[in-house]
Amino acid sequence: MRAFGATIGANALIRHRVRIHWPWKLHVGDNSWIGEGAWILNLEPVTIGSNVCISQDVLICTGSHQMDSPTFEFDNASISIEDEVWVAARATILRGVTIGQQAVIGATALVTKSVPAGQLVLAPKAV
Repeated sequence: MRAFGATIGANALIRHRVRIHWPWKLHVGDNSWIGEGAWILNLEPVTIGSNVCISQDVLICTGSHQMDSPTFEFDNASISIEDEVWVAARATILRGVTIGQQAVIGATALVTKSVPAGQLVLAPKAV
């Protein structure tokens, strides 16, 4: 990833089957881990802090479109995941979001707005 312009910190681990759209728009801090099958669709910059766990099959997507535009214009924005965050399996993080330090995003959660530090975000639960 570094050869293609990504900034990858010391002891960071990017597992196999991780898809990164544009490596030169990716910054990963020290001691962070990106799990198998994660997809970072980074049309805009994605910053992942230090000591972060991005679990299996997480989608981080900086891209979207203006639904009311007749030409379906892009509506992209960067994503920032601060230090010591855990994003659990199959969660989705959408454009323009910042996830604060030590927040936890539960499995399958859909994050459309920024999350304060220390916050726990869980997906709706079916019984």
